[in-house]
Amino acid sequence: MLRDGTGGSLLPWLALALIILIVDQFTKILILGYYKFGDSTTITSFFNIVRAHNTGAAFSLLAAASGWQRWLFTAIGVAATLFILYLLKKHAGQKLFCFALACILGGAIGNVIDRLLHGYVVDFLQFHWQNRWYFPAFNVADTAITIGAAGLILDELLRVRRSR
Repeated sequence: MLRDGTGGSLLPWLALALIILIVDQFTKILILGYYKFGDSTTITSFFNIVRAHNTGAAFSLLAAASGWQRWLFTAIGVAATLFILYLLKKHAGQKLFCFALACILGGAIGNVIDRLLHGYVVDFLQFHWQNRWYFPAFNVADTAITIGAAGLILDELLRVRRSR
């Protein structure tokens, strides 16, 4: 059950996803407990901790919709989770590929939990330039998903390079 056809184990990848999920949810619990919506703490000249709610997707895509997007993005997250579990089982021996998938898995589940519990994703990491240009706030789950996406790109580049 926890091994693929090549003898690779799913356990390390599921453990990584679980660690990401725990860190993500723990940090969000801290933000919800200590910050009110919109509260902000300046950490450096370019970084703040802020409590933000994202009812949309990346970069607040569809955040202004009437509420249906909550269920759409939840369904997409659940479908992605199931597909990632399938890919992990099939390719458990491919380390970089599975590392990337585990990062995406942990992040996707973290954001799905937020949507189900709150109706929005809790974001709190905010980078800016000269207090004028603000990058949209994000969270640990988003960071893990981004690392995972970069890992998938790197894995594909290395695979193509090896096949030459």
